[in-house]
Amino acid sequence: MRDERLKKLARVLVDYSLEVRAGEQVIINSEASAEPLIKEVYARLLQVGASPVMQVSVPGTQELFFEYAQDIHYEKIPSIRRFTYEEADAQIGILAPTNTRALANVDPEKQQALGKLNQPLQEIMLQKDRWVLTLFPTTALAQESDMGLEEYEEFVFEAMALGEEDPVEFWRKKAGKQARLIERLERARQIRIVGPETDLRLSIEGRKFVNGDGKHNMPCGEVFTGPVEDSATGHIFFGVPVAVAGREVSGVRMHFEEGKVVEASAEKGEEYLNAMLDADAGSRFLGELGIGTNYGIPRPSRNILFDEKLGGTVHLAVGRSYAQTGGKNDSSVHWDLICDLHEGGEIYADDELLQRGGEFVGLDLA
Repeated sequence: MRDERLKKLARVLVDYSLEVRAGEQVIINSEASAEPLIKEVYARLLQVGASPVMQVSVPGTQELFFEYAQDIHYEKIPSIRRFTYEEADAQIGILAPTNTRALANVDPEKQQALGKLNQPLQEIMLQKDRWVLTLFPTTALAQESDMGLEEYEEFVFEAMALGEEDPVEFWRKKAGKQARLIERLERARQIRIVGPETDLRLSIEGRKFVNGDGKHNMPCGEVFTGPVEDSATGHIFFGVPVAVAGREVSGVRMHFEEGKVVEASAEKGEEYLNAMLDADAGSRFLGELGIGTNYGIPRPSRNILFDEKLGGTVHLAVGRSYAQTGGKNDSSVHWDLICDLHEGGEIYADDELLQRGGEFVGLDLA
């Protein structure tokens, strides 16, 4: 039986997020385990007159790459891959891992090398600004989140507002609410984040905030910018665990001076944390400050796509900035870490209290 919520999600991705038009070529990049959603997206693209370009991988091939790839495979992007990205009008990415820890024992340097190799392809899509990333619930993701599969499916679809009669209209209204938050933020020169083991100041002077309203991520619900590169001063505790590249990293503490991470530790995954921070010249500087606004996500799930959107959290990404924010930091790394402000946390825009205990002051973002 076809799940009507997947049909709704396909319409959100094709009609709202990308606004696909007849004659356009759209890459579907996914693992085969997302088959039900792939079919709905494929069908919707055909219905609007677009040409789907399938890039569907079999589970386990990434592990095989890291086991058998030779130097040449890290040195040059195959021309056919570059051609596909250059010719495509848009891209839909669907995360659907069957094993979230499959890469746990892969050398981080190999992962960094692959990331650097693929960076030009990412830049092509970033410049086109026609991409969206979503997730299909799998047993592996449910286990990572400490849920059963049916419970996790409800969690995922609620976060995407697929229970709404018209999810597209929901995200349009969400965009308007977040626009009012952005107006307030862009009047400020500095953001201060205060909480348990946290007191961090960032300059946002001259920077633009982007409205994370479902155009690039689904679920979404955030506003973000690129802080002034040499401005971060103070310390912060990232208490929300993240699962990344097959590893769990949790209990991260960072101290910043003149924008740079000068001290860092983690209760779990510290070796990987340090490997990411030492990846290149830009990886110890911030590329993003984000504020989560999605109150349809009830709790963390060890998945950055969801957890960075949690209402009542902020996230900072070490590494690459997004050009549309005015950020200038360049790196092969872009890694989000999440700070929960529900227990005694505060956000100030200049000296004005913006949020306390996870709730915005004078703004309805629900």
